[in-house]
Amino acid sequence: MAESKYPHGTFCWNELMTRDVPAAAKFYSELLGWEPADSGMPGMAYTIFKAADKDAGGMMEMPKDIPEQVPSHWMSYIAVSDIDAIVGKTPELGGTVLHGPQEVPGVGRFAVIQDPTGAVVSLIQ
Repeated sequence: MAESKYPHGTFCWNELMTRDVPAAAKFYSELLGWEPADSGMPGMAYTIFKAADKDAGGMMEMPKDIPEQVPSHWMSYIAVSDIDAIVGKTPELGGTVLHGPQEVPGVGRFAVIQDPTGAVVSLIQ
């Protein structure tokens, strides 16, 4: 696995999960001037938002298995150096592992956790 350009424990990515990708792309393009571009990820539709030719964030359609009452939302990712160790430590500290770790080909491994106060965040190595 390649070394991350983000130090352990720092926020490194933001991703919009939405039930209406075209509407969200139009909104953020008109609001912020972001340019939506297909990521070219094999096997899935994933949009990269560009701001001044730099990646500003990503967007994907919310998976069908997520309940309807979960609204479209932005998810932040925190870079970690050892996702297995961090995920293993989460329950010990009162948190909950909601998903993963799971491999994203060509990107890395991620997990979604919830802290003891209910806040949800993703981790990526």
